[in-house]
Amino acid sequence: MELIFIRHGQGEHTMDMPKSLQHCDPALTSLGRDQARLLKDQFLLNEKDIIIISPTRRTLETALIFCGNSNCRMVVSPLVSPRMFPIHPHKKTLPCDRILELDRIKNEYPDLEYDDKGNSMELWEIGINTMDERTFEILARGFLSKCKTVDNGRVFIVSHDGTITSYHQLITGGILSREDFPKETEWIQFRY
Repeated sequence: MELIFIRHGQGEHTMDMPKSLQHCDPALTSLGRDQARLLKDQFLLNEKDIIIISPTRRTLETALIFCGNSNCRMVVSPLVSPRMFPIHPHKKTLPCDRILELDRIKNEYPDLEYDDKGNSMELWEIGINTMDERTFEILARGFLSKCKTVDNGRVFIVSHDGTITSYHQLITGGILSREDFPKETEWIQFRY
């Protein structure tokens, strides 16, 4: 099984930092949309592939552009929502990293699937951003185990730099830093 983490395209929240980090619900910029279109040339998707998406506008937009007209499954999950890296559990989530409400996503994106059966509503409300490391590891290991059950397809995860780095560190057992953050629409691939 191939597991491919992709960072979203350039978002509006990166245009005038640090002030723009206070922007709620940032979308992709025109450059971000172009970056997402380029992903289609990197990976030819098919109906066996699955894209798991963080519940933020910029990741949803990236995934929808990337998916294009392919018949792959698309699932929104709070287990790949924004995550602070390194973790500062006493800090608050920045406005740009607040996840969209489940009902709002379902209303705006009715054709997507939702990983809302085994996850608590609290997880859909606050995500994993400031979750303590031990709780994150338990949930992340369960999520990765579920990903391994995908037969004959690839699992693409469209997420955020800190989230991808947190999963990368968990998978490899290495010690990573912010220097290891993927750039916009950059990906990291693992084989199981």
